[in-house]
Amino acid sequence: MSTESSITSKLEEIKREMDQTLPHASEEARATLLAGIEEQLRSGKVEPGTTSAGRVGSRAGKVSELTVIAPLKSGGADRLRGLFKLTNGYFGAADRVGTVHDMRFVFLPGDEQMLFATTFDGDWDSYIDDFATQIPVEMDLLFSEVEGWPGIHDPSVKDFIVKYQHTAAGWYVASPDLTVADTRRAQKKAELVDEFLDNAGSL
Repeated sequence: MSTESSITSKLEEIKREMDQTLPHASEEARATLLAGIEEQLRSGKVEPGTTSAGRVGSRAGKVSELTVIAPLKSGGADRLRGLFKLTNGYFGAADRVGTVHDMRFVFLPGDEQMLFATTFDGDWDSYIDDFATQIPVEMDLLFSEVEGWPGIHDPSVKDFIVKYQHTAAGWYVASPDLTVADTRRAQKKAELVDEFLDNAGSL
């Protein structure tokens, strides 16, 4: 079967699945979704898709995701808001881990739960180990407001995280093959090139 016939066959299969899973979607919405899927098929971006990040979570290329929804102690949301206010909402300690792409803390309505979401390089177990070795004080400061938090050095901490972690059902990564280190090297090279061009222009 040729590549073109394979794509056509796959699109026909997807159309049938759309009829079953999206019966109330408009024709415009279906056509837009199908066009996006066809573009992915032709570019090869669909494969290999996401895999497991390890114990839990998804991985795309070199990048993995972690999403936790955890219960907070009474008044915990307010205390954490005060902490984030002191730091202008910026968690710069994550730079010491060296593999963190992004990290965010969101208080859900009612202030009884906190969503913690992050993307990182590598597998799940190594990431948690890096937190424990690189920023243990900061992690315990933040997560001590989570009900039942055992402490980052407690042997049960990974099981505790897994209990509240939810693997993403859908997830987009713009550059799945670029690690944090790769991105910083590229940024540094770009800065050096810009500096060289600026200096050359002033001669």
